[in-house]
Amino acid sequence: MPWPACWPGSEHRVAPTVAEPFKLLIHAGTVATMGRHLRRAWPAFDAVRFETLAGAGLEGLEFKARAMQLADALDATLPADFALAADVIEASLAPPLSLDDRGEPAALAEADSSAGLSGWALWSLGEVVARRGLNDVPRALRCLHALTQRFTAEFAIRPFIARHPQPTLDTLARWVHDPSAHVRRLVSEGSRPRLPWGLRLQALVQDPSPTLPLLRALQDDPSAYVRRSVANHLNDIAKDHPELVAQWVREHRAGAGAERTALLRHASRTLIKQGHAATLAAWDLGQPLKGRAALALSAPRVAIGDTLGLQVALHASARQPQTLAIDYAVHHVRANGTTSAKVFKGWSLTLAPGEARTLVKRHSLRPVTTRTLYPGPHRIELRINGRTEAEAAFDLSA
Repeated sequence: MPWPACWPGSEHRVAPTVAEPFKLLIHAGTVATMGRHLRRAWPAFDAVRFETLAGAGLEGLEFKARAMQLADALDATLPADFALAADVIEASLAPPLSLDDRGEPAALAEADSSAGLSGWALWSLGEVVARRGLNDVPRALRCLHALTQRFTAEFAIRPFIARHPQPTLDTLARWVHDPSAHVRRLVSEGSRPRLPWGLRLQALVQDPSPTLPLLRALQDDPSAYVRRSVANHLNDIAKDHPELVAQWVREHRAGAGAERTALLRHASRTLIKQGHAATLAAWDLGQPLKGRAALALSAPRVAIGDTLGLQVALHASARQPQTLAIDYAVHHVRANGTTSAKVFKGWSLTLAPGEARTLVKRHSLRPVTTRTLYPGPHRIELRINGRTEAEAAFDLSA
């Protein structure tokens, strides 16, 4: 959605700048725009009451609480009959977001708010459909089909998969052939077992087999937007069923073109970082380095907020070329003094017989929203084809 870094599809949505909190994507102007378009779609809509309910104390709420407050206000002011409410929602919408030649969606900032509702306001509308539509699945899914083309319905569709799995999955099976890439992406993204910020689909965590035919149908989709979702879906599955994903790579890598190969690589990224043997073997990375590897750091002490230089020296002793996946794990100090390893992507390369090669990289030690950095001794492991080949240490200072 970017969206926050944790958000699926994040590289193609617009997030606020560093100076602008994420919660401000929903604000008083959003409420007024919603009221105006809902009144246009249904003249009996009480826009004044909606704006009063939606805007009460909005400034003091974080993003998700703002979205839920708007959903509560919609629940109180849309028609009580769900089918009629769905008609009003659909009539209030802007035209679908455009797609470029690669099937990537336009940024939300490019949506024309004068033409109808799109973007962040639709999170709240999707929530209303999820709350009210569970007793009328066909009508609710038609509404989500419309909503996802203006924003996303990946969160709103999940209660339907959980409560009514068969009719919802049957609908998703038809949608893999939908002309809209937005809808085809929803098939994969909405059924991810562990979608960030979304309801966990525990049945699919335990048994992902119902979605595998959907992913198979979409893995060669012409839209990069859709294929990236398939990769993320498979990466979700890998957390609970690593052997299944390793087998998927083995079966689908043979004869794969560049786009499918990229998808499979992205799908198996976590398993490769973890050194999962079957996945490494599926990528012809099952053999250890034949030769020597050394890791050197640019400084023994680095301050939080700075960068640290890494230099890797490789020397091959094999008589055949070696395909190598080189990652590094930083063992961060926690608040309680223990350490936790985070694996970072390094290099993918082929090392020729007898070749000596030097690789360099800068590693940022700036704090991020998902990790607090603490001063103390840190360690870096150099991992080649899933095996630790070298280590180095540094002190992180405040």
